[in-house]
Amino acid sequence: MTDAVSPATVQADCCVVGGGPAGLMAGFLFARAGLRTVVLEKHADFLRDFRGDTVHPSTLQIMHELGLLDAFLQRPHQKLTRLVGRFGDERLEIASFDGLGALCPYIAFMPQWEFLDFLADHAVLYPNFRLLRRTEANGVIEENGRVTGVAALGPDGPVDIAARLTVAADGRRSTLRKLADFSVVDLGAPIDVLWFRVPKGDAAFDDTLLNVGAGRMVITIDRGDYWQCAYVISKGGIAEVQAAGLPAFRKSVCAVVPGLAEGMQHIASWDDVKLLTVAVDRLEKWDRPGLLCIGDAAHAMSPIGGVGINLAIQDAVAAANLLAGPLADGTFTDDMLQRVCERRLFPTRATQFMQVQLQNRLLAPILGNPDRQPEPPLLMRLVAGLPAVRRKAARMAGLGVRPEHVHSPIGAQPLPSGGISS
Repeated sequence: MTDAVSPATVQADCCVVGGGPAGLMAGFLFARAGLRTVVLEKHADFLRDFRGDTVHPSTLQIMHELGLLDAFLQRPHQKLTRLVGRFGDERLEIASFDGLGALCPYIAFMPQWEFLDFLADHAVLYPNFRLLRRTEANGVIEENGRVTGVAALGPDGPVDIAARLTVAADGRRSTLRKLADFSVVDLGAPIDVLWFRVPKGDAAFDDTLLNVGAGRMVITIDRGDYWQCAYVISKGGIAEVQAAGLPAFRKSVCAVVPGLAEGMQHIASWDDVKLLTVAVDRLEKWDRPGLLCIGDAAHAMSPIGGVGINLAIQDAVAAANLLAGPLADGTFTDDMLQRVCERRLFPTRATQFMQVQLQNRLLAPILGNPDRQPEPPLLMRLVAGLPAVRRKAARMAGLGVRPEHVHSPIGAQPLPSGGISS
């Protein structure tokens, strides 16, 4: 897929700003419904590390409903069938997906560039789909108070995309959200996260995902030949960590997960450690005439549970379910946009409520007690000790609140190969 010269004006039924999980899934579904669909992605490719990569059973079910699951699982991934936490020397199984009843009873850890490349490769098979890379929206086009498209800057200069519907899927720092003056509710987050990769080497290691030590917490995600690690710190604590020095950082990580000791020597500088500034916020109203926000542009999620990608995908499916048919048959009206928010706001609120409770009642106390050996919270002991509660925890983690299913129309057929990608 290579970039080509873009015309000064592009006509579309739907313009999606942002080539992340929400944006590409929405673009795929609207194109599948037969609509002229343009997706803008400001980068030349999707090869950016330290992004979420947990594909939950709910998303795998959607891939199945689209007839793409078998091909999707050909992409590199690892499977996690249970959630295990270690608190000091005590190990607890928090949830197991085996009894979930889902088609795919596991979380697939897949690098996000593989996920996005897969969606893009299948979307461009629809002749009515265009992916404009290196093209960044920098303005909203309005007519009589209605958004009728976006102004953007592409590799060959300015380009306007005129569209009946514009979808903002450009992330937690959404340009369109700011330009359209949406009001954001900030729920706060007491943590930030440092992301880094550690080669596996020959050290023995188990499948524990959550590792808790005295005043420290490390997440270890299996990526095949290396561990993708998340070191949780107090909000704004990056300066203090860096001031202590890289050897102290390595030592702190290994104190929680001794099996990482050999691989941590590959962390040669702070350039190998990336800061994720955690935010938890949402819009209470996701639309204005001609414009809809979905994914992180509508709700920034905590990394707790790795649910952000999956909620974004659910938003895209709901948007296509509710809007693609009316757009295709000419019955679309702007008041239909609010139905997406009405459908997805409750799952967002419920998920963020649980995340905030875990942040404030579990993570913050652990980080605030560096001299105290960790013990599993009572809630986790109950979850681990009661099979019925553990099943509910697995359902919440794997399927979430109000999972969506694909009901959007099929109005176009993909080409056997090729497609249009600008």
